[in-house]
Amino acid sequence: MIKYNLECSCGEKFESWFQSSNEYDKLSKKNLISCYACGSTKDVKKSLMAPNVAMSKNTVVKDNDQKKEFYTNVKKKLKDLREYVEKNAEYVGDKFVSEVRSIHYDNKKKRSIYGTASLKETKELTDEGIEVATIPWIPKEDS
Repeated sequence: MIKYNLECSCGEKFESWFQSSNEYDKLSKKNLISCYACGSTKDVKKSLMAPNVAMSKNTVVKDNDQKKEFYTNVKKKLKDLREYVEKNAEYVGDKFVSEVRSIHYDNKKKRSIYGTASLKETKELTDEGIEVATIPWIPKEDS
């Protein structure tokens, strides 16, 4: 397995794992590597990478503890965010896209809603000038 730092022409930078460098090359040539932010498959390229340098055992333990604390804090914040949204907005499920358009274009009563939309649908909404946000939604049993 090999990890590459990737960069999209939209400016997003992210990491991804591949079976091998040849596997990355195959997927890239077929435009099968997509940007998680904008969905583009044509403009994702490898960016500069630094090699992994071995650390002492104490440094690794300290680093692991810091990572664990960081992820615990992030998980708690995501749980708090989910609770806030559920408490203060109406769940419309997979009707989110049609509901948000209806509110935007038909001047329905403005209200806070949440639901599901694909990356493509979310991009279409933003292209139409409709403000939406994508929130990492962790399952309740994991929160």
